[in-house]
Amino acid sequence: MSAMIPPGSTIGIMGGGQLGRMLSLAAAQLGYRCHVLAPEATSPAGEVSAETTCADYSDSAALAAFAKACDVVTYEWENVPVAPLDCIAGIVPLRPSPRALEVAQSRIDEKRFVTELGGRTAPFGFAETEAEVAAAMAVAGCPAIIKSNRMGYDGKGQARVMPGDDPVARWHEAGGVPAIIEGFVTFEAEFSVILARSPQGEIRFWDSAENVHVGGILDVSTVPASAAIETQVPAARALAAKVAEKLDYVGVLTLEFFATAEGPVFNEMAPRVHNSGHWTIEGAFTSQFENHIRAICGLPLGETALACHAAEMRNLIGEAAHGWPELLGNPANHLHLYGKHRALPGRKMGHVTRITLEPQGVQS
Repeated sequence: MSAMIPPGSTIGIMGGGQLGRMLSLAAAQLGYRCHVLAPEATSPAGEVSAETTCADYSDSAALAAFAKACDVVTYEWENVPVAPLDCIAGIVPLRPSPRALEVAQSRIDEKRFVTELGGRTAPFGFAETEAEVAAAMAVAGCPAIIKSNRMGYDGKGQARVMPGDDPVARWHEAGGVPAIIEGFVTFEAEFSVILARSPQGEIRFWDSAENVHVGGILDVSTVPASAAIETQVPAARALAAKVAEKLDYVGVLTLEFFATAEGPVFNEMAPRVHNSGHWTIEGAFTSQFENHIRAICGLPLGETALACHAAEMRNLIGEAAHGWPELLGNPANHLHLYGKHRALPGRKMGHVTRITLEPQGVQS
């Protein structure tokens, strides 16, 4: 695990989305080739990588051939099926380990994993059938939010239960599938803890961004965060470190939290680089993408401190990406478009990061 994988080697990336694209760009800067495996023939990551394999994530023969063409394999999407990954792990290092995927792919397993490590969560119950919804609601309380146990993201597979609602009807709105039911949390703000961990166990944290969501999708991440968040970062980092160490994690790991009057409340984790860390490309000495590449290749981790006074990252959702001429008109803006050809509602088409170099700010 401690041997370095040198520049010139090939990094396999499972998943073809924008996170894979930014990983590939960071890897190329360090002299690596990237080989993307994704079900789509064309993808944002594939456009900037040396090679692409178009195959289903469950195609064992394709995964084995892919692994033999790589020196290390990682992923940009946490919902890659775990079982077929055995054929990769037996051929080439797979970082982070599939155990991290197992935990993150099940909301109920994730919550139980974190609570066993001493983390605080919203009250939650679990329902696999209509008959179990009432018991889960009794634990969670009302109002509550129902989230499909697997595959939900960006607000998909979710439904709110307010006083007077029929919880079973709301469960069906969320897909009528096994689901976790969480009580509402009274919070002042949302924030994320993003860390990089090396094969030797070294951990580095970035500044925590304050996150604002709209319609279940991240809208804006800002650093430095408000004072209400900063006082809770040490406890949140301590939990994140426990999670990384328990999983023997290698790479970038993200945990999302609510800042509450009682301290940080864990929301969810992502065993990968994260949307709320995009600001690190311009705003930190080493981006989350570069440090992920460094970690999985066994290279020394880079400095994660702020390289500016402040940074604000805003997602460009759907048609918002068409505003690129105006965004480029502000010299403080750094625009990233992901190469997606259709600006669908709710689809992340890119992001823009605005950097402030001095305390007085840069006027737009």
